[in-house]
Amino acid sequence: MYERFYGCRETAFALTPDPRFLLLTPAHREALGNLEYGVVSRCGLTLLLGEAGTGKTTLLRKALAATTDARGARVAAICMTNPTLTRDEFVEFLAHRFELGPLAAQSKTTFLREAEAALVERRQRNETTVLVVDEAQSLPHELLEEIRLLSNIESDTEKLLPLILAGQPELADRLNHPQMRQLKQRVGLRCTLTPFSLPETASYVAGRIRLAGGDPGATFSRSAILAVYRHSRGIPRLINVICANALITGVAAGRRPVDSTVVDDVAADFDLLRAGDRTASAPAASADHREDVAQIPANVRPFVSAPMVSAVGYGRREPVERAR
Repeated sequence: MYERFYGCRETAFALTPDPRFLLLTPAHREALGNLEYGVVSRCGLTLLLGEAGTGKTTLLRKALAATTDARGARVAAICMTNPTLTRDEFVEFLAHRFELGPLAAQSKTTFLREAEAALVERRQRNETTVLVVDEAQSLPHELLEEIRLLSNIESDTEKLLPLILAGQPELADRLNHPQMRQLKQRVGLRCTLTPFSLPETASYVAGRIRLAGGDPGATFSRSAILAVYRHSRGIPRLINVICANALITGVAAGRRPVDSTVVDDVAADFDLLRAGDRTASAPAASADHREDVAQIPANVRPFVSAPMVSAVGYGRREPVERAR
């Protein structure tokens, strides 16, 4: 709807977990390395934590794709995105994804025997099967126990079924329960995604616009980016929601670039405003749409080596001291 008006070839702020738009902050890069290593080394259990909307699913897809390329071997990922199953449904799901015989879905004993034989055979072909459970904070207790038992499938030297549990911080709280100590002890790698900082938010927005074929500086003003960060709290999914709707509103209003007033209105529509959030004191956009760059804190430094004002495309192009 807004692509042509803002000069984009495609939608810049879709809510699908497209790895092309992944911004590798230091936290995301560390988590990506842990996920890739967990699969390549066949680590028993890797834990990925992060608040809702911080990009866990996108990072998982990136990690699995990169692992396949890096190893030069096939990595078969069994991904479960709806973990609210019964034990029988869980066995049926795995039997189907393992492509086991019809009896495996009906008998846990048959499933375990056939699954272990299949994993041994795949390992002999230099293939790795990894079980990925997204939204793992919603796993019933009985399925957490089943996952613990699956982690026991191993040879003398390595795990045959690497496991990745991705979930919100409540998952860590559940693992701290005394009843979960056996599962917690099997966590070999643990990583946490955090919300973006202000410069990371600016880099993320600019990166998506550029990948979509647009010009960041002609799409959002500097104060609009500050407003996006304030209302989204640096959560990528909320950034996408706010930016997409701000661009739709901008088309209707003929506003190019989008300014902070439009972003504030979108945040109000989505009930994202907190006390003092609306930038009532922000200067209105002038005829040439220049914004007061002083709204961006002076201590903001670039996420990467290039200065934010230059790399992101907002405001002035003067050199900025590189972060130490």
